[in-house]
Amino acid sequence: MARGNQTSTFEFLLWGLSEKPQQQHMLFLIFLWMYLVTVVGNLLIVLAIGTDVRLHTPMYFFLASLSCADILFTSTTVPKALVNIYSQSRAISYAGCLAQLYFFLTFGDMDIFLLATMAYDRFVAICHPLHYQMIMSFRRCSLLVTACWTLTNLVAMIHTFLIFRLSFCSKKVIPDFFCDLEPLMKIACSETRINELVLLFLGGAVILIPFLLILVSYIHIVAAILRVPSAQGRRKAFSTCGSHLAVVSLFFGTVIRAYLCPSSSSSSSNSVVEDTAAAVMYTVVTPLLNPFIYSLRNKDMKGALVRILRGKVSISWRQ
Repeated sequence: MARGNQTSTFEFLLWGLSEKPQQQHMLFLIFLWMYLVTVVGNLLIVLAIGTDVRLHTPMYFFLASLSCADILFTSTTVPKALVNIYSQSRAISYAGCLAQLYFFLTFGDMDIFLLATMAYDRFVAICHPLHYQMIMSFRRCSLLVTACWTLTNLVAMIHTFLIFRLSFCSKKVIPDFFCDLEPLMKIACSETRINELVLLFLGGAVILIPFLLILVSYIHIVAAILRVPSAQGRRKAFSTCGSHLAVVSLFFGTVIRAYLCPSSSSSSSNSVVEDTAAAVMYTVVTPLLNPFIYSLRNKDMKGALVRILRGKVSISWRQ
């Protein structure tokens, strides 16, 4: 198919969340509820951090950035899935698919980089407490977040451009509920070797390098905590990392399952269901649970949320 015809009239069909008509109404209500809770929960986290001076620290600055990224990440895929379920249509335009792919990669990779940055912040706070204020200044934190956004946009642009080079023929059903790299490469009728190599090396690096940085950070953190003489001091140090470690385990566990350990028999219906379930976990469930994990395990965050609900807000940022 010619590139000009693709950009003007070509459409993909999304496999969706289920092929059973009787499940569509329930799926729509469940995913609508999850999306609304995700957006409201993460907005409350951002508002709580912005309005409470006691939360104006690097750790919460990164958490606010993570919440913003989660809102955008979920909004890239779930609204389109809801529209398709409600209208009983699986169509997405060629341009819409590439746009969704670009933003999905940008905000998904942003989650990965921010989690690695937050691990570095905890490493500095626990292993170098006397130099923490100097190392994690507001200027440096802003530069770290800016660097994360720049890298994620660059990676997303590379992958999206390589998909744009491909041609797609008659088989245009994407075996997922959103446009992702591997499903698009599977239905391409042109050579995808370059795409596969870039996905293997660049995509693998985007996942594994931050994961290894987090792992190394926590090895040093645990070693430093075990040297603390008092049991109360060790508990306090561990508590500052518990929420982040829970989010890291949930997010990276599902991402590694989806991208580094995909189903072997990709053509079968069961494997599509398994891959879709893994995608739902990291695109919908993890952003949904993040506000609960951080707020329920953190007294300062719970206090800030209570003050917001009582209407006691005053927006300012002071480092």
